[in-house]
Amino acid sequence: MGEAERRTPAAEQMGERGQWKNKVEFLLAMAGNIVGLGNVWRFPYLCYKNGGGIGHAGCLIALYNCICYNIILAWALFYLISSLSVEIQWNTCGNLWNTVNCVELTSNKINWAVNKTQLNFTASAVTEFWERRVLAISTGIEVLGNVNWEILLCLLATWIICYFCIWKGVKSTGKAVYFTAVFPYVMMLILLIRSLTLPGAMYGVKYYLYPQPSRLADPQVWIEAAMQIFFSYSLGAGSLTVLGSYNPYKNNCCRQSIWLCVVNSCTSFIAGFVVFSVLGFMAQQLGADVEDVAESGPGLAFIAYPQAAARMPLPQLWAACFFIMLVFLGLDTQFMSIEVVMSSLSDMFPTLLRRPNRRELFLLFFCTASFCFQILMTTQGGVYIFQLIDYYACSGACLLFMGLFESLVIGWIFGADHMYSVIEDMCGERPSLYFRFCWRYFTPLMCLGFFIFYMVRHQPLRYNRVYVYPDWAYVLGWLLSTSSLVLVLAWGLVKLYTHSGTLRQRFTHLCTPDAKLPLTQKQRADLQVHETLTTGI
Repeated sequence: MGEAERRTPAAEQMGERGQWKNKVEFLLAMAGNIVGLGNVWRFPYLCYKNGGGIGHAGCLIALYNCICYNIILAWALFYLISSLSVEIQWNTCGNLWNTVNCVELTSNKINWAVNKTQLNFTASAVTEFWERRVLAISTGIEVLGNVNWEILLCLLATWIICYFCIWKGVKSTGKAVYFTAVFPYVMMLILLIRSLTLPGAMYGVKYYLYPQPSRLADPQVWIEAAMQIFFSYSLGAGSLTVLGSYNPYKNNCCRQSIWLCVVNSCTSFIAGFVVFSVLGFMAQQLGADVEDVAESGPGLAFIAYPQAAARMPLPQLWAACFFIMLVFLGLDTQFMSIEVVMSSLSDMFPTLLRRPNRRELFLLFFCTASFCFQILMTTQGGVYIFQLIDYYACSGACLLFMGLFESLVIGWIFGADHMYSVIEDMCGERPSLYFRFCWRYFTPLMCLGFFIFYMVRHQPLRYNRVYVYPDWAYVLGWLLSTSSLVLVLAWGLVKLYTHSGTLRQRFTHLCTPDAKLPLTQKQRADLQVHETLTTGI
């Protein structure tokens, strides 16, 4: 029996890798991946704060995102359920979780200037709901405390939803994103109209749009702007590459990329109006300045908006709309993060994971393992663990390093000229020469500059600007951050060691594009000319 015959049964048992049914599914999936919670709280927060083995390493970063992201969805789901009660729990004091320092900010306007000293020793009902009811936060990361069973059940629900939305690969994911990617925009439009009609909204909008040119001299502003671009567009983590791989070869990736950039940037810009109009409303209600209304980060989503909703007519309706939007924004981003991991592993081990029912079983194992790890984040010290992984493993130095290496590979190893020809062959039109300049020079230099600035200006992580992590936690954080970096270098050294030939031959071979890649139109024409000259025909 020949070798081809022996391989046939195994090949027949392997399922197809799959493709998007149409371009709409792909664009919605990409939009769902890059448009997420970062557009609603991270981008507005940066404006608020500042006044205005490479594939394997990317897969590892996506893995960190998977085991970190769903806890945010669990919090949002818990808030959504809480908003459906007759009386919203975060409106009032007197609950079991409240302290004697709790104050209600729902009935009478507070003169901030007069009572600011007093408020330093008190906490609003919505803040205590977040810290003492949802997080039940402990004194530090070393004190895990008890599991919050309600958050645990919400976390389980989000993982079950994720599993059944992507268990069949792009076939099921493509159907899910029709709803999960579109519905948040409906909610955002409703919230935008409502928030802009609130008294004091224009005060917040003015703060949002009015720049502070002096801040441009601060390198930290540029570093955080770069990190927002990497985070928002999912750069460096491999998700865009994986999702694009399910397209046919002849596909206008340039046009789709431009449209997705426009959609993502516009979403962040519009979300800023939603958030800052609410902050302006709160500032007027409290007699405070906009910059004093809320803390950064999750506080914008889980403190500022719930507090504002409590002061609106029909508070349950507006709180429910906001948290429904958050849940769906997070879900489709989580779909894509899991899909990156699953697709990468399926491509690495096709004979094992592409057989009937293997993907479903492995996905069940992956979701179960991730859920079990995230149980730690439902404890009283869980928010410290979440913040540590999010700060070090999912953003910061690791993403900048990945961006630097990937741009060097595209510009100098795969080759800017080769990349230019491939895109021309795929799209049927010549891309701008500007891209060739970016691949070779601008992007690598920019990533290198931001990476150096980040390391020089690095500030140790703190929770709520007050809590300082113990030294061992910072060591653990940097180990998580460097794990993806080390994987790139280690994988390269392993490949260099295992290949045959001299050191120079091995290095040259590893820095040469795979011969199995499809030939571009230019390469086919050159090959035909060569064959003609060789054969004399």
